[in-house]
Amino acid sequence: MVFQGEVLSVGALLDVARTTPETAQNTRVGLRHTAAQNAAACRTMLAIDEPLDACWRFGILQTLDDYASSSRRGGPDLAAGVFTDEPPRTGSVEVDAAFAALAEHLAERDGWPTPAWASDPSRRTTAWYPSVPAIFHADADQESPEAFRRRGILITSRSLSRA
Repeated sequence: MVFQGEVLSVGALLDVARTTPETAQNTRVGLRHTAAQNAAACRTMLAIDEPLDACWRFGILQTLDDYASSSRRGGPDLAAGVFTDEPPRTGSVEVDAAFAALAEHLAERDGWPTPAWASDPSRRTTAWYPSVPAIFHADADQESPEAFRRRGILITSRSLSRA
């Protein structure tokens, strides 16, 4: 099949983007996944000896993706709901601390109240570098966001970047 449409220049595409009205946020969908659900899945993963880095990727980064998706659909008020229910303990103090750090980090960044459970002093660890190769530990020591650093989670500025 041969393309039969019109090929627009970059300038024309930008003009279309500027003149297209923004779509209204869709809050009808609600939340698809929550930090509590993802923590429960991490608990199951750890029970079958999955590594902590797998829980970082699935639990923490998946929660970040769930938050971003909810924010796009309904703004920060809907997205904050991802953290309303306290995540159950996973069996890993590192992962439990990371859930609290993520909640506080996003709350501070996006202007909603940090959930009370995230301030629990037992949600801390000492010097965990999740999915950070040893060669980048010095970067993580310098770049880790404050909410993560206070809980012993040391990540680079790229650690929370998503495609």
